[in-house]
Amino acid sequence: MAERDKQPSSETMVSEEAGADFATTVERLEQLVERLESGELSLEGSLAAFEQGVRLTRDAQRRLDEAELRVRTLIEGPDGGVDFDSFTAPPGEDDDLEP
Repeated sequence: MAERDKQPSSETMVSEEAGADFATTVERLEQLVERLESGELSLEGSLAAFEQGVRLTRDAQRRLDEAELRVRTLIEGPDGGVDFDSFTAPPGEDDDLEP
């Protein structure tokens, strides 16, 4: 089996994924996509990379869901309703976007 097809054990990958932050998770997903699109992996290597990608995707979605829940908790009004205000960027951050 080629060196590039070797994958860490699923237990190792799960423990590494659990410690990664969201940006790292997305970066790892992008790297997996590049490897899969390259066509250089064997069938087994492609399946292992795909499985890891599914785990990373689920982890990223879980993190997004948790972040949304935290935001909703922080902005929930005293009556139990959620008050959504439109976002206005502080002056100077979007100056280069305006004509």
